[in-house]
Amino acid sequence: MDRTPTLPQITRLGFHYYPDTLHYRESDLKTWIPELQAMAASWLILQAPLNCAIPEGFLRQLLEHKIQPILHFHFSPTQPPTIEDFSLLCRTYFRWGVRYVILFDRPNNRANWPATTWAQSNLVERFLDIFQPLALTAVTAGLNPVFPPLEPGGDYWDTAFLRTAFEGLLRRNQLPLLDRLAISGYPKMNNHPLSWGTGGPERWPTTRPYDTPLGSEDQRGFRIFDWYLALSEAVFSRRLPMFLLGAGFQPGENSSNEPYTGDLHAAQNLQISRLMMGEKMDIDPVPAEVFSCNFWLLAANKDHPDASAAWFQPDGSQLPAVDVLRQWAFAHQWTAATQGQPAAAQSAHSIPRRPISHYLLLPTYDFGIADWHMEVIRPYVKRFHPTIGFSPAEAVHARRVTILGDPQMVPDSILDGLATAGCIVEDLRGDGTTIASKLASLIIQ
Repeated sequence: MDRTPTLPQITRLGFHYYPDTLHYRESDLKTWIPELQAMAASWLILQAPLNCAIPEGFLRQLLEHKIQPILHFHFSPTQPPTIEDFSLLCRTYFRWGVRYVILFDRPNNRANWPATTWAQSNLVERFLDIFQPLALTAVTAGLNPVFPPLEPGGDYWDTAFLRTAFEGLLRRNQLPLLDRLAISGYPKMNNHPLSWGTGGPERWPTTRPYDTPLGSEDQRGFRIFDWYLALSEAVFSRRLPMFLLGAGFQPGENSSNEPYTGDLHAAQNLQISRLMMGEKMDIDPVPAEVFSCNFWLLAANKDHPDASAAWFQPDGSQLPAVDVLRQWAFAHQWTAATQGQPAAAQSAHSIPRRPISHYLLLPTYDFGIADWHMEVIRPYVKRFHPTIGFSPAEAVHARRVTILGDPQMVPDSILDGLATAGCIVEDLRGDGTTIASKLASLIIQ
């Protein structure tokens, strides 16, 4: 039986690749692209080297096979790269098709800072002083910077760190960065059921940083996104796009009274996959703003501490989850009615409610809003009555999104993200003449 079904271009499932930078050869692609496709994976987290680029051919092959690479830079907060060096990397990666870069990892953990630096006041502000210039450099190159995942709980409680960081970014008022920023989180299971923490702080108002009262629940579970998105909405009045990293039940974890087995591991991770793909379950659906859930770990060398968690083991064997996910992906085939659509679009009735029927997304510039755009859209607005706005995070709540502007200001990554979230995307980008022509043709139809 062919184990590589025809899959949609974009699903909400992904994996972490090797936890090193040593497996970026063409022979590696021949091994892993078929395996990723067979498990319906459309995203791959790659460890990005700090002193060189991942080979162009490796990245382009992933993209050609509809697998979106997300590059994770594990910079040290005390030894970040120079802006010049990082700018060159960002421009190179954008030219090769990369769209998302995660900057730093778990800055709320004491181990990631020198003892004397950690002990100083205003840790979050000092981190933003390091993060913001690099994130703006990524934006300038056309990339979407992702705020680093925090350790759930952590030495500096993650929700407190994140709120302070959001408030600091808002106060600094770097609109190009805020418009393109995404967030990430580690949905560690901590032996909790998948439903742990559902509803976030609104449902569990007695939970506070460092204090989860008996009978209450917190963010330290799969539903971490409910808490992070609530913080985003509270500070920015919108929910930022989010990526889940290091996801899935790990060997040794258990959310039931059953003894842990490989079959239980497979069943639990299949449950996560079904939830991410919008299947109706007795669990609240995953919000549209969660673009992907990336399982830990595709593969690892035998001497790596997490080798036992690799779905493909160093000795050539596989965890049962591999075959379970293959069979599930193959069995669905995504049907003739939905084949070729983004997975989130298939589940548009079960995942997000769409309070906006039609959203016209316009770009913003350093000088503000272009008067020409407001003038040229006037006949279109009179004909179709769209909601007009400038925020991709707001547009994600619309059933249909029309996008116009310079492709450099509204890059393909924004279209990909909206499609992933289940929006019907209408691309009217181009130069002034092209935009005017496209709008005119729509008006006279």
